[in-house]
Amino acid sequence: MRAIRPHGQVLATTRKSAGKKQAPAAAQHDHQHFAAHGCATQGCTHDDGHAEARGHVHAADGSCCGHDHSHGPKHIYIYSPSGAVRDKAAFRRGVQRLQALGHDVEVDPDALSSQQRFAGDDATRLAAIHRAAASGADVALISRGGYGLTRILPGIKYKAVAKAIAKGTQFVGLSDFTAFQLAMLAQTGATTWAGPALNADFGVDAKDGGEVDDIMLDCFEDLLSGQGEGAGWQMPRIGELPNGKPQLKDFYVPGGATLWGGNLAVLVSLLGTPYFPQIEGGILFLEDVGEHPYRIERMLTQLLLSGVLARQKAIVFGQFTEFKLGSHDKGFKLQTVIDWLRMQVRCPVLQGLPFGHVPTKVLLPVGAQVSLSVEGRDALIYWGHGH
Repeated sequence: MRAIRPHGQVLATTRKSAGKKQAPAAAQHDHQHFAAHGCATQGCTHDDGHAEARGHVHAADGSCCGHDHSHGPKHIYIYSPSGAVRDKAAFRRGVQRLQALGHDVEVDPDALSSQQRFAGDDATRLAAIHRAAASGADVALISRGGYGLTRILPGIKYKAVAKAIAKGTQFVGLSDFTAFQLAMLAQTGATTWAGPALNADFGVDAKDGGEVDDIMLDCFEDLLSGQGEGAGWQMPRIGELPNGKPQLKDFYVPGGATLWGGNLAVLVSLLGTPYFPQIEGGILFLEDVGEHPYRIERMLTQLLLSGVLARQKAIVFGQFTEFKLGSHDKGFKLQTVIDWLRMQVRCPVLQGLPFGHVPTKVLLPVGAQVSLSVEGRDALIYWGHGH
């Protein structure tokens, strides 16, 4: 699959060939990065113009785009562990879209509960998490983020959730869900998936010109079918640091590096708690929304001074959106922060990962062992068949 967005970023995901175990390209250090930014799978013939097809509808036989969506219906459990669902119309649209794709969608009885800003009180939301774990679903998908998970982390039955994951339930979400993901990783080592939420990603309103993003949907379908093996993207053009050194050189991190991260503000809030993973030699990815660059720098400084960043093999910036610069900034911007960070750490700092509070997002296995390679502007995170 290849997609070119208006800003010129090329995105791709790798998928495995059915019935044929492919030697991981990244493990062989061949640095081909999906030749022409397409699918790395042998025999795959995805349409290069796929994402440009507006109003795209996925056909089960793959006739829509060359993808095989015929993995059969999956059981998707929708629950609300964080903020209350205010846009119930978007919630209904999201459920209907998943059903239209042929999936069996089960909605938690308290998915639309509300108490203050939360989707029910703490006990209600804890029970929802545990029902999701006991559901036997293929995917447990959050309705939305917001706030509320950090305050209930001590009450989660981590062994029960990890057992559900081991049996095949994939927990998917982002934003406030980062707290759950990092706590699961710290407490059990289990892998969860950074990915879409029901309302924001599947519940968009076609009447307002919105549509479900093709790349996000392809990555979600790849998770359901077990076909996803990695994610690649093209980083923005970069020049030199203020000290005259190149911002980024070609490099390769072999398999065995733990992929972890998520929302920066939520991640930093867990520092010093038993729910913050102690990752050595990891690949740390970060995103956030509504945070001014100086606040982003302040949070990164906390990670820097606490020694977290020094223990990583790479830092990957996703999408940082919905902030407003002011006249007081005098040229201080997000790129200023990233350039500053590159001069503070020894590991590579990447940009442009298509993940965050944006329509176009890849799915990433938090806690999985991955490889990372960069050649020019092309970057690839590869996790292989095991997730």
